[in-house]
Amino acid sequence: MYRFLLTPRWWAINVFVILAIPVCLIAGMWQLGRFEHQVDVHRHQQKQAESAGEPRPLADLLPLTTETAGEQAEVTGSFDADHQLLVPGRRLDDTSGFYVLTMLHPADGTPALPVVRGWLPGAADAALVPPPPAGEVTVTGAVQAPESPAEVDGPTGGLPSGQLGVIGAASLINVLPYPVTDAWLTVRDAEGPMRAVPVTAPSGTGLDMDAFQNLGYTAEWFVFAAFTVFMWFRLVRREVELRRDAELGLIPPQQSREDALARSGSPAPPA
Repeated sequence: MYRFLLTPRWWAINVFVILAIPVCLIAGMWQLGRFEHQVDVHRHQQKQAESAGEPRPLADLLPLTTETAGEQAEVTGSFDADHQLLVPGRRLDDTSGFYVLTMLHPADGTPALPVVRGWLPGAADAALVPPPPAGEVTVTGAVQAPESPAEVDGPTGGLPSGQLGVIGAASLINVLPYPVTDAWLTVRDAEGPMRAVPVTAPSGTGLDMDAFQNLGYTAEWFVFAAFTVFMWFRLVRREVELRRDAELGLIPPQQSREDALARSGSPAPPA
């Protein structure tokens, strides 16, 4: 009764099913692995937010990854008060304000590090900002990944001199006479009246919509695998039923059998 499975047409169907099922399962497991990685990164970021942790040398955290972004770093150097910038349109506790961004020249001679010394409410005004400490200082804070315009809610272009829309080496290179590190640091303890800027998760990490899309794709691939098996069994059962009907004479001659098979969606058996 099942010898038809060895016909060339059914061999093609069987090979397709045998290949499709592992492909769907592998793709589903890959998407599930991406979601689990996002969960692990989210938990790591939560632990960083809940505990300041021991600061590490900045060189140990660069270049930044999703695992090292948000880690506490310690840098010794001197602030460049002549190139201090204000970053407007930044919110903290639902209040609009601005960041105070000052370049720190590390004592080891590495490129300057952008440091957000704190946040102040209201419109960006340099008169409200306390001057940076003079001389050599040691700064401790969380290292952040460069921002992209899509991540910024405030203005990113057309700003007056002394203001910056996006924090990152790509934007700072246009306003500074020296190279900077492609990362920035937000101080752990801000000097009053400024408030410390909380750590933010880098783009593409954490339990955002992209992470749950990976979970949805996982379910889709597993459904595809199950549907492939279901359709194979359905086609086999329909083929068996048609052949049994033909043996009992319930289906007239060969042409009618082929018409019935065509209507059922099953491949026609050999004559």
